[in-house]
Amino acid sequence: MITVEEAFELVKNNVIPTQISMLCKATNALGLVLAEDVISPINMPPFRQSAMDGYALNIHDDYSYNIIDEVKAGDDHHPVLNTGEAVRIFTGSAVPDTANTVIMQEKVTANKNQLQLNNPAKLNENIRPKGEQVKEGEIALKKGTKLTPAAIGFLLTLGIIEITVYKKPKIGLVTTGNELIKAGQPLTYGKIYESNSGMLYTGLLSLGYTDATLYKVKDNYNSTVTILDKVISENDVILITGGISVGDYDFVGKALLELGTEQLFYKVKQKPGKPLFFGKIKNKPVFALPGNPASALSNFYVYVYPSLEKLSGNLNFSINKGTAILRGEYLKKGDRAQFLKAYHKNGDVTILEGQSSAMLHTFAIANAFVYIPWEVTQYSKGDLVTVIHLPV
Repeated sequence: MITVEEAFELVKNNVIPTQISMLCKATNALGLVLAEDVISPINMPPFRQSAMDGYALNIHDDYSYNIIDEVKAGDDHHPVLNTGEAVRIFTGSAVPDTANTVIMQEKVTANKNQLQLNNPAKLNENIRPKGEQVKEGEIALKKGTKLTPAAIGFLLTLGIIEITVYKKPKIGLVTTGNELIKAGQPLTYGKIYESNSGMLYTGLLSLGYTDATLYKVKDNYNSTVTILDKVISENDVILITGGISVGDYDFVGKALLELGTEQLFYKVKQKPGKPLFFGKIKNKPVFALPGNPASALSNFYVYVYPSLEKLSGNLNFSINKGTAILRGEYLKKGDRAQFLKAYHKNGDVTILEGQSSAMLHTFAIANAFVYIPWEVTQYSKGDLVTVIHLPV
């Protein structure tokens, strides 16, 4: 059994980022990662641009100016201003080349074609220079940038409608367990409703991983081998829940090894989620998570999510971790590291009741983990603790 830190390192060192790229519409690229630098085809802004509603001036020593024209946003004419002349102008409008400042309308008095300044004008105020954001031929966004709504908006302002991005992995999600039935069916004695597939599938969707296929396997060795062989051939990432413990009907580990999976670790010194399997086959990562729902989801957020980001080309990704002040005290039993479901707000964090690996009730209201290293046994109220923020 290895430590959490050792497990992190093994996962980090054995998940290989994708090199598969594709051309994608910018508006369809949310959450994807650029596979090459994007070079700006234009200056942005493409002309000297007014940052305010007001008046563009050709400055002189007097406070009085003659208003000779008007330039609205989108106008393409170029009035020529002599010294002491002004044009009415609006936010986003092109500033005439002969104007050397824009003064806000709140700082002047206008009467027909006459303009009176309240204070002296200063050179180059309220003018966005040509190419202020990015110049033609410069790198607009670097390779490895994850595309957010703001990044997509920036690309569109440059007139860029297609970019080259890394392809996200195709994920095979396998659930095991003869005791499991679908929600909506009559609940007979000895059966429970299956939740892990829906929980993890929607978890993938919420993180932007839409190419996921669900598989179900019965607790039978030959069936497990057959289904896992199919999943491995059809997907880039194999994600399994249940069947990884040491019971008589837990066949996942044996089946993976028979199929040629390299086991990198099995069992982590942590709670919940001790019976976690990580390996690879044909350079494809394989995660076999415990069947208990809270254990499965904890391992999903801590180990699987960062791996999916790396596989998608997001090499700068790291778990959203910080510190917070603990409200209440906590005494840890045993010597395993713990990921405790918690609620974080305004710099304080509360460890929630109901930490069982089989219970999702607490998870449903949690927005963070409090991480307790294996060597720490107790925290007091007011202690600073490590918090892992959940992407919820």
